[in-house]
Amino acid sequence: MAGERILVVEDERIVARDIEKRLKKLGYTVPFSVGSGEETLKIVAENPLDLILMDIELKGKIDGIETAEQIRTNYNIPIIYLTAYADDITLERAKATEPFGYIVKPFDEKDLHVAIEVALRRRLAEKAIRVALEKEKELSELKSRFWSMVAHEFRTPMTTILGSAQLLEELHLQLPEERRREYLSLIQQSIRSMENLLNDVLCVGRVESGSLKFEPALLDLEQFCRDLIDEMQFNAGSNYQLIFQHQGNCEQICLDKKLLRHILVNLLSNAIKYSPEGGKIYLTISCQEEEVTIQIKDSGIGIPLENQKHLFEPFQRAMNVGTIPGTGLGLTMVKKCLDLHGGEITINSEPGIGTTATVRFVGSVLNRCKIDR
Repeated sequence: MAGERILVVEDERIVARDIEKRLKKLGYTVPFSVGSGEETLKIVAENPLDLILMDIELKGKIDGIETAEQIRTNYNIPIIYLTAYADDITLERAKATEPFGYIVKPFDEKDLHVAIEVALRRRLAEKAIRVALEKEKELSELKSRFWSMVAHEFRTPMTTILGSAQLLEELHLQLPEERRREYLSLIQQSIRSMENLLNDVLCVGRVESGSLKFEPALLDLEQFCRDLIDEMQFNAGSNYQLIFQHQGNCEQICLDKKLLRHILVNLLSNAIKYSPEGGKIYLTISCQEEEVTIQIKDSGIGIPLENQKHLFEPFQRAMNVGTIPGTGLGLTMVKKCLDLHGGEITINSEPGIGTTATVRFVGSVLNRCKIDR
């Protein structure tokens, strides 16, 4: 584990130079050597370090133990104490700072090397444990959000279906034809809502498991987008206006049609869902030799700034969505499909003004079909 940056804290300059020489001989880097606690704290605050060799007895206002305690609290850098002697009280103070080891002066090169390697490996092990615990915590929180979302998103359409079905059963003969059609339409819409939720969950699951593959092929992107706009316009009805614009030659573009559909359907659905009735949604594509840009723009409710950093996390929804239904999985799916493409997305949004999502595919992706042929 050579090359690690080790700070030497020793107020006896001759001893400090000897330690520096030994460390460099063993292959470590010694960027600094200081003689006081105050200097140590300044160096630690401004520089990345892997380990500190700390003399317990330091001149100045704070000794090595107090310095180590501040480092442990604020920076989490492993420390090995250097000491020639120590009374019981000093040793108890030192133990309270949870050092990664002790080296008793005078020490030989082998003792120094062993102590450092043990400390560095312990640091790696503790880091791995922390990462594992953080991932476990994230997974637990994700599961909690998932079940909360499922319960909420399923309860509303199921209540609608049950209520409409009961009214149709109890008042079938008394209801006018128009009202019966309304109840049947509510049932159909609720079932579609539940189906969309299941599809979102299953799609994200396929990406996570690796079963959703990237299969690029030459595509007439302009015609693909025109067909998709017609489909989305039909589903949105006359309350919204979807406008398609294009620049450049987009007839032979190398993309995965299935993944691209996931991306655009989710972005267009969000634009429609969060726009006021009568709103306009723009889908604009620009095709150049080494870059394809797809932009979807709306004038809807926008996304609060504090929610924008969590846009692509599953089951996260903005605080201003109110009663507008949604799973918080749409943008997660968009990001995962883009990752498979090697594409990227940026979202600019302002509450009350609207949102613009810009998707970019660059040459390495667009040339994939040429390579495969």
